[in-house]
Amino acid sequence: MNYIPYVNIRMGTASVHRFSHGNTLPYTQLPWAMCGFMPQTDGGAGGWFFHADARAVEGIRLTHQPSPWINDYGTFLMTPQAGTHALYENYGGAWSGYRPEETTFRPDLLSVRFLRQRCTFSLTPTERGGMFTLHYDMLKNIGLTFYPLKGENDWRYDAETGLLSGWTNGHSQDKPVDFRMYIAVQFDPTDIDAEASHAFDCGSLGKGFHLMLKNADITAKLGTSYLSEAQAVYNLKEDMEGKSFADVQKAAEDRWEELLHRIEIEAADEDQMKTFYSCLYRAVLFPHKAYEHDMETGKNVHYSPFTGKKHDGVRYTDNGFWDTYRTVYPLYAMIARDEYAEILDGYVADYREGGWLPRWPSFGEVGCMPSTLIDAVIADAAVKGIGTKELWQDALNGMIHHANHNGPEARYGRNGAEDYCRLGYMPRDKVHESVNLTLDAAYGDYCIARVAEVLGYDRDFIAEYDRRSKNYANLFDRETGFMRGRDEEGNMAPDFDPLRWGGEYTEGCAWQSTFAVPHDIQGLAELYGGTDKLTAKLDELFATKPEYTVDGYGFEIHEMTELAALDFGQCAISNQPSFHFPFLFSLLGDEAKSSKWVKALTEVFHATPTGYPGDEDNGTTSAWYIFAVLGIYPVCPGMPGTAGYAKTDMLVKSAKILGKTWDHNRIEEFI
Repeated sequence: MNYIPYVNIRMGTASVHRFSHGNTLPYTQLPWAMCGFMPQTDGGAGGWFFHADARAVEGIRLTHQPSPWINDYGTFLMTPQAGTHALYENYGGAWSGYRPEETTFRPDLLSVRFLRQRCTFSLTPTERGGMFTLHYDMLKNIGLTFYPLKGENDWRYDAETGLLSGWTNGHSQDKPVDFRMYIAVQFDPTDIDAEASHAFDCGSLGKGFHLMLKNADITAKLGTSYLSEAQAVYNLKEDMEGKSFADVQKAAEDRWEELLHRIEIEAADEDQMKTFYSCLYRAVLFPHKAYEHDMETGKNVHYSPFTGKKHDGVRYTDNGFWDTYRTVYPLYAMIARDEYAEILDGYVADYREGGWLPRWPSFGEVGCMPSTLIDAVIADAAVKGIGTKELWQDALNGMIHHANHNGPEARYGRNGAEDYCRLGYMPRDKVHESVNLTLDAAYGDYCIARVAEVLGYDRDFIAEYDRRSKNYANLFDRETGFMRGRDEEGNMAPDFDPLRWGGEYTEGCAWQSTFAVPHDIQGLAELYGGTDKLTAKLDELFATKPEYTVDGYGFEIHEMTELAALDFGQCAISNQPSFHFPFLFSLLGDEAKSSKWVKALTEVFHATPTGYPGDEDNGTTSAWYIFAVLGIYPVCPGMPGTAGYAKTDMLVKSAKILGKTWDHNRIEEFI
């Protein structure tokens, strides 16, 4: 059975700045590959450069973008040109109508008909590039233009070899040292009119390039590198030398089918089948590989954004741990243990070379979201035996460092770490989002203790971090039943509104933030006066109207709008902090209530362009759906054994994971 036909790569792509149905992009890309491709429908829309409802296409974009809020890097656009009009030197003039319903959108194949140019552009991906074909209906002033999109760019063409070479240093919110992405595009020189081909000036963006064609049917191979132009050529040959377009597509198809077959389900209906495999596709796009194979030795090497130099080993990027720790890595622990180990090694490379474990890398460190929740990714790997002791030790060194020292700037480490060590909480008068930072730090300390335990550390060391993991209690307000910020003197704010978003809270209010104690649900229950009272508070959460105030931000953010669009009370399933709420009833002894809410929440997912309830975020929301329909949820990544998993009713008829029949009553056999 083939699963690719069930995948809709456009799921969640009908999003705009003020309302997210996923904020996803339709990646034609191999799992975890170095880059991907898609149509660009509106480059003027910033990170929202593709929209499912658009009927105009500006070109085929090479992209790495993990989120519209992070934006893109190492990107450019390929646009066919044809006809008697002079060549357009901006993609705003060269755009064409297209029919999305007649376009092939698959993980392994993209095929777009440019109606104006009467050209079909087809592409299939490789690890570090892709192969593409162009078919024009007419042989009249036809060409392919390479447009720059960010940063500085340069291009040149070698008429003898047919090689188009280029580079871009375009990036977004990070600060990489001497960053460049090099591009090599190999054409058959007999297809190219070298005399008519030329670079053109794009002002501050540097150069673009018009490549004029002699033939109406051409095939080209594209490779990229972060190391050098020669490495880009090497990567191109490594991926595609001696292969036809059909060969490359078959390899991509086989790679995707192997991955999708790691979980085989008997679905309740066709819609569930499509939603499940669209989510599984989405869960393995990120992080992106950022390493290559040395041209002489074949060993793994990578460019470091922290040193600007070439280093041995692997590296991965484009991942926000504030989101992904919750579901993505526990899913990898079940279906992709080898990949998980390599990915983690790539993350720890950032600590080895830059002094800090990553928080939101893309390409270098962005630090978009607060805290250091890579701690949970490391701990979950360690307690499940994924990786090596040497890797866990290096990772633990980085965890201890950011748990006790402030970073050199806000993008690094735990914001307010030294105040936290001194006070037992992040003070609200010194640190923004102090409640979430404190709760996340307490959970991070728990994760440090678990990794230290695996490595055989002294009991006193482990006990100290276990003690620190209880610091969440320092912010509990018994009078209101919410976590609230304290200033340096220990005082809470005199005015309190549980519906007030922002300020002390991250992308939510007190309702979405108070229950972020995944490592100690029983301890949280004790603060409330027992399991029954915590359960009652959760009932109140689901019963409270989805209302909000903007006072902490001073304006509305899209997560507020998305909360109000659904009818699950203050459970904002549109955003990650609420993901574990429906499963908490099960951990507190009421599996039936969890099952009721989980079933209702999964029904807002569907394999369409409006198919997510909010931002998808690097596979996080997709992996939530996968766990939900399988009938388990990893409430506490990094907790040994099965105690951190909640169980609910299975919503698929049956499943196999890595060929073994799934039984959600025997979780221990699969994690």
